[in-house]
Amino acid sequence: QVQLVESGGGLVQAGGSLRLSCAASGRTFTSGVMGWFRQAPGKEREFVAAFRWSGRNTYYADSVKGRFAISRDNGENTVYLQMDSLNPEDTAIYYCAATAKFPILGIGVPSAYGYWGQGTQVTVSS
Repeated sequence: QVQLVESGGGLVQAGGSLRLSCAASGRTFTSGVMGWFRQAPGKEREFVAAFRWSGRNTYYADSVKGRFAISRDNGENTVYLQMDSLNPEDTAIYYCAATAKFPILGIGVPSAYGYWGQGTQVTVSS
């Protein structure tokens, strides 16, 4: 099985930055996608960003474009989410997710991802 472990969350002031990490172990999905989702209290889980293991394509939610950047650590099965210019609306539990194949019907659909981490809390104060 694939295991995903997130880290790097914390408490920051508005305008600050955090860098989240997602370490993947087990099967390598060379045709799949690693993504980030987030869920705030009382809200549904929403797509944040994704990156293809076998390509350089990146995908971002409109709400984070220009502020967040997803990247891959060369030589390691680790994906990062660099978050800059954070605002209180970014407060949520951030989850790492993976799918074995490219989710052609919707890269931002949570149900397309079969593997999930336990999440890391990001809190942005105003």
